[in-house]
Amino acid sequence: MSDNQSWEREMITQLAEASLKEQRRSRRWGIIFKLLTFAYIGVVIFMLNDASNLTTVSANEKHTALVELTGVIADTEKANADNIVTALRNAFENENTAGVILRINSPGGSPVQSGYIYDEMRRLREDYPNTPLYAVITDICASGGYYIASAADKIYADKASIVGSIGVRMDNFGFVDAMEKLGIERRTLTAGENKALLDPFLPVNEKAKEHMQVMLGEIHKQFIDSVKEGRGDRLDTNVDGLFSGLIWTGEAAVKNGLIDELASASYVAREVIGEETIVDYTLQDDLLERFTARLGSTVAQIISTQFLNPNLK
Repeated sequence: MSDNQSWEREMITQLAEASLKEQRRSRRWGIIFKLLTFAYIGVVIFMLNDASNLTTVSANEKHTALVELTGVIADTEKANADNIVTALRNAFENENTAGVILRINSPGGSPVQSGYIYDEMRRLREDYPNTPLYAVITDICASGGYYIASAADKIYADKASIVGSIGVRMDNFGFVDAMEKLGIERRTLTAGENKALLDPFLPVNEKAKEHMQVMLGEIHKQFIDSVKEGRGDRLDTNVDGLFSGLIWTGEAAVKNGLIDELASASYVAREVIGEETIVDYTLQDDLLERFTARLGSTVAQIISTQFLNPNLK
């Protein structure tokens, strides 16, 4: 056998052995990853069940009830009236509830959904006069979020929280000039002269615009009346722009009466309600949905760390 043939055979042998080693290594890592995945699934299920059990046990003792209102207030979002109202009812109906905290972090949203929650809060306060209801603002409580907060007995916030925006808006666009430049003709058939109300592809109809402005004014008045009813004489209505949609920090909001004091939820539970133990009544996704979300987040993080960011070793 020539030296070249011997060298080629040795090289092929080494490549084959390296390939087998790599396959064995891949299988080992595959087994390890599967075991870790199953272990993670077990831990998550245990933690979720354990958390649920703790809440149930705590609810059987005197406690402060907590309901979270987070994100945009809309029928299709988690912060919708059905979810928030159901959670509040559950909190008030428990005879061991010493007080209820509605913790809000929301830029606002639907005036209808906000109105539903506001009305239910007022009703619950009448039905359970001995159970106080406090709103605690974290980062932001604007527009519909503040609409809701104003129904509470008192409102608390951080000094840097964003509070206010008592106003109503409706967004629209106009593409008329762009269509003319592009040579596009709009063809719309309607039955009813105002059926194409605020069509972004048609020039502004001043009569329709005036009608919509009146409608927004009515909703704005409803908003203002509700805030005044909820806050009473604590509200400094002489503040310039109070109902114009302006926002304030929590520190400034104390001065104009939009909120009562600067405090966190834990402080209110401990010092105001007098029950430091907090039980979360916020409606949660079911176990499978929570597990799927948690698992998806973890897998995404692993993929991002191991495969999409080669600089992290």
